[in-house]
Amino acid sequence: MTDHTPDRVLIFDTTLRDGEQSPGATMSQSEKLEIALLLDEMGVDIIEAGFPIASEGDFEAVSAIAKVAKSAVICGLARANMKDIDRCWEAVRHSPRPRIHTFIGTSPLHREITKLDPEAMLAVIHDTVTHARNLTDNVQWSAMDAIRTERDYLCRVVETAIRAGASTINIPDTVGYTLPEESAAIIRMLLEKVPDADKVIFATHCHNDLGMATANALAAVGAGARQIECTINGLGERAGNTALEEVVMALKVRRDLMPFITGIDTTKIMNLSRRVAQVSGFPVQFNKAVVGKNAFLHESGIHQDGVLKNVETFEIMRPADIGITETNIAMGKHSGRAALRAKLSDLGFDLADNQLGDVFVRFKALADRKKEVYDDDLIALMSDTATNTDSDYLQVKWLRVICGSEGQSAELKLLVDGVEHYADTSGDGPVDAAFRAVDALYPHKARLQLYQVHAVTEGTDAQATVSVRMEEDGRIVTGSAADTDTILASVKAYVGALNRLRLRREKTAPDADRKTVFMTTPS
Repeated sequence: MTDHTPDRVLIFDTTLRDGEQSPGATMSQSEKLEIALLLDEMGVDIIEAGFPIASEGDFEAVSAIAKVAKSAVICGLARANMKDIDRCWEAVRHSPRPRIHTFIGTSPLHREITKLDPEAMLAVIHDTVTHARNLTDNVQWSAMDAIRTERDYLCRVVETAIRAGASTINIPDTVGYTLPEESAAIIRMLLEKVPDADKVIFATHCHNDLGMATANALAAVGAGARQIECTINGLGERAGNTALEEVVMALKVRRDLMPFITGIDTTKIMNLSRRVAQVSGFPVQFNKAVVGKNAFLHESGIHQDGVLKNVETFEIMRPADIGITETNIAMGKHSGRAALRAKLSDLGFDLADNQLGDVFVRFKALADRKKEVYDDDLIALMSDTATNTDSDYLQVKWLRVICGSEGQSAELKLLVDGVEHYADTSGDGPVDAAFRAVDALYPHKARLQLYQVHAVTEGTDAQATVSVRMEEDGRIVTGSAADTDTILASVKAYVGALNRLRLRREKTAPDADRKTVFMTTPS
């Protein structure tokens, strides 16, 4: 079991499992491995690396993470059946500190779906937790939809899991339904009523459907929970999960009211936030707490004057606390590799020499088109570099667009698995014409659900960041790209989404997209 003291709150990060279940947030194995290593380096106590039974890709990613993580417990998710648990163990057993996390839906709604009466469910919990405990002494058990489970029955299922050998008991607010007072009351009730509750760690797992995930998680900690399940940037299904950066910084800033500590190196938060945004394709909203672009900006004259005189007047934490050390100094076409490396390091990007070489070429091309390249330009450039690479199955090689009152057309050269193809199409506007050219060269059934354009900086030479979301047979993917040419950025984002869709088709098992969480009968 993870080392802990009464004032220590364990941070359980599920960005790679629950976070990746955000529609469109599919990550490659190499991206998952990179994020896991960053989480480990930051001091996350437990990393939920994936759902090994969901697909061969998930199994391989969890196994790879288990083999390289240095400090964190590596955890895999398993439904309450023997096949899931065995598959999970096969993936996590390579870790020096493995954990099996098994769950079952305990509310009346879930019991009806699983066709298990209360007594039968207790038997399933006992048998599956016992099986997991025979494989490892680090077993976590979750009562899915705990908040809507009858209180007396919740006590019974928790008691059963503890007696079967679970060392961590997770009380999830699966649908984001609870309020802080209720979140705290449930934890207190379990600690008071369940035998041997003081011998295990209680965890809280909150969703943000009502915008209270952070408040609910902190309320549970105040009542005795000592593990918070969370994700970077609050990534997750529907409205997302408890945001790691929010609960960690809340505990750090308000130790006067919450005398608890975590093992997180908070100076690494911003780098992880940016990297997760890049690989998931989910940009961070500007006014997002802690890591949003506007989190440390002051426009009001009163606020500006106060901050200049004493930063504590309107800032409860310092930018440096979360790893923001940069000054927004423009770079240009005369800037060299050393200056670019130093600037990117300030922004949280540490590149190997070969990576720097590729980024430097892109930087020079951007600097030739823009008079000044600012921090936001570089962040957008890094995002584009990460999602549009020379190893992609589809690559945009050349684009020419004609638009105006006389008609719109697009000529496109696209590499498809290394082979160059050409199309010349017309459409209802330049973006439509360009997308039709892509469709002509790579036919697909995906439907464009969202198309957004944002200017990165000011001016007519500003980079545009384009985001698209596409759906095919229930699979949702996103793509993003940045360029001073908005149409080119649009095509690169569209092609990026198609590359993700191809990856999603390859890695997803037949049942994984449907998230079959109800197969609970032991097998």
